[in-house]
Amino acid sequence: MKKTFLYSGAGIAALIIVFAAANLLASRTTARVDLTAGGLYTLSDATRNVLRQLKEPVHLRYYFNRGDDAVPIQVRVFARRVQDVLSEYKSVGGDKIVLDRLNPEPDSDAEDQANLDGIESQQTPAGDRFYLGIAVVQADRKTAIPALDGNREALLEYDLTRAITRVVNKDKPVIGIMSPLPLAGNPMAMMMGQGMPQPQVMYAQLEQDYTLKNVSLDADAIPPDVKLLLVIHPRGITDRAQYAIDQFVLRGGHLVAFVDPLAYFDQAGAMGGMGGGGGPSTLDKLFKAWGITMDTTKVVFDLELGAGSGAHAMPTVLAMDGSAINHDDVTTSAVPNLLVPMAGAFAGTPVAGLQETILIKSSSSAALVDSSAAMRQGRDALRGFSAPSGTQYPIAIKLSGHFKTAFPDGPPPGKSEAKPDDKAKPDDKAKPDEKAKVDDKAKADAMAKPEPPPPAPQLKESAADNTVVLVADSDLLNDGAAVTVQDLFGRRIVIPSNGNLAFLTGAVEQMAGDPALARLSARAISSRPLTVVRQMEARAEQAYLGQLKSLEDTLNQTKDKLQALQKTKQAMGGGNASVALTPEEQKEVDNFREKAVETRRQLKDVRKDLRADTESLEFWTKLVNIGLMPLAVTIAGVGFAIGRRRRV
Repeated sequence: MKKTFLYSGAGIAALIIVFAAANLLASRTTARVDLTAGGLYTLSDATRNVLRQLKEPVHLRYYFNRGDDAVPIQVRVFARRVQDVLSEYKSVGGDKIVLDRLNPEPDSDAEDQANLDGIESQQTPAGDRFYLGIAVVQADRKTAIPALDGNREALLEYDLTRAITRVVNKDKPVIGIMSPLPLAGNPMAMMMGQGMPQPQVMYAQLEQDYTLKNVSLDADAIPPDVKLLLVIHPRGITDRAQYAIDQFVLRGGHLVAFVDPLAYFDQAGAMGGMGGGGGPSTLDKLFKAWGITMDTTKVVFDLELGAGSGAHAMPTVLAMDGSAINHDDVTTSAVPNLLVPMAGAFAGTPVAGLQETILIKSSSSAALVDSSAAMRQGRDALRGFSAPSGTQYPIAIKLSGHFKTAFPDGPPPGKSEAKPDDKAKPDDKAKPDEKAKVDDKAKADAMAKPEPPPPAPQLKESAADNTVVLVADSDLLNDGAAVTVQDLFGRRIVIPSNGNLAFLTGAVEQMAGDPALARLSARAISSRPLTVVRQMEARAEQAYLGQLKSLEDTLNQTKDKLQALQKTKQAMGGGNASVALTPEEQKEVDNFREKAVETRRQLKDVRKDLRADTESLEFWTKLVNIGLMPLAVTIAGVGFAIGRRRRV
């Protein structure tokens, strides 16, 4: 067989040189190919646009205790993934992204800098502390992600991009608030001797990060500096104000609207202001144009998600978690649970050009009932209720896409012209010189009054895609449903009762920041658990809990029997409790102990079988994942060698 150059020593040396040169060139190029499922290391177009529009450098200070063996392995693996994502930010941002990797060892300058940047130390199960966080700095503006958590990996890109947009935008975003509710505090509180009016917690939290501007329910236009309009229970809103909102959305403004068929906490809108819930609110003109409806006479009645139990069960107050909340959307991904009192439901199909995403929905054990019956509890709440409809009613939705005006025939009539002041009218019985003075004054006032600006031309459709969030309840924002307020040594302590305010915060942060944030969605996560193993563990856990319950029931029965025997002995012995156990009682106790030992042995067998099954499955899974590629290469090599031998 003739020996070719490829198989000679010089040929092998040449191949080594070629591979080394290829690796050197590859290490110097920024090109990357992401072959992971879900594109773990590929930034979205929205983030890329944010990075490419940077005018000044942004410093990303990444703090992590590298080389510290006390940090759990799962945290180190997650930290490596964070670093890879940061490297992708650097790759896209170029010289506008400065990536600093800092190792905050104890008593080091890096640890001092971490504390100055607002990075919080985390604690391992063994009590050791470490840092894992990011500070984002541009010029004299700074924000931080104090503690990164692997459970929030799906929102890593969103959190980073949001932090960058916060330091890039020098001024606080302006949020318009349109609501008849006393969100900033009830002015009647001081008149009733209750001290200074306290704002709703949601309002106070928004004031910390945003500039809030009140917008009336009969406004002719939304101020141009408002980036997000927050509409909360727009009871009594005029058509002209709906037109203003329509034009606001078409020019690119974001809208988050909380409408309500029955606003329990709207005491001013209730009959006589005496409670029982206020009147309904809706944005009917806009909903119709978007293909959405909400029946203002119906509320959601849910047997599965209804709060309370027994006589205090209230199926119209929804305690929502799990599948009722869309954790795949950025707006609600960090919301653990919700308490939604007497919510409405959206229906209909969005018009062409709009896409609907359901954020919150009822269970399938729900139906719509008249709002007049919403306050019933216990058995009384079931009166007149036949059966669930089997429909999961959307309670909060997001509409995205190309919006068109709800007023194709032009704007509705504006506010009627104010009648002239009676004092300015000349009196018919007045003297001629007095009438002349009045006329001259009216003319002077008319000349001094500036001409109103001409109305802006009507927009018929949006120039670019936009996003609107709609919620069929407003009570979930009230302190009575969202928080618990305590007074501790003269200090007002606010404790969240659920994720209601987290829902509002998520919606506002996504919509009031850079427009790119509204287009960001949750990323795929690198953790890919063995679902079959988890199902096996769940089945074993059910068996374990079932046997444990049986053991506890046996224990309780034995205790009841012993107490009954003891009471009988006390009655017979004149109240003397220190009487020795009878042979029958002792036998009962011994039988229970034997049964307890046997049950514990059975529980051990269940856990042992579980470990054997899961370990076997994990072994074969690792064998396939680790050994499949080398085996495939080996088979290919052997096949190539056999084919070559046959050709020779």
